[in-house]
Amino acid sequence: MSEANQNEAGEFARQELVPGWVDLVRQQVASLRFGTVLITVHESRVVQVEKSEKLRLDQLPPTPSKPASRG
Repeated sequence: MSEANQNEAGEFARQELVPGWVDLVRQQVASLRFGTVLITVHESRVVQVEKSEKLRLDQLPPTPSKPASRG
């Protein structure tokens, strides 16, 4: 078996061992700029993946408001 075939076979075997939720978590993390990905486990099994995203606004000082003119 050539080295290329061995590498392809090894990669295929590793992909079979990786559970589907790992790809889901990778996708969720890749889609975030700021936030969290929460993995919920019940009886040693991943049963839920949650994504919470934060939208960060520029940290500019607040603009002082003009007092209403009375006249």
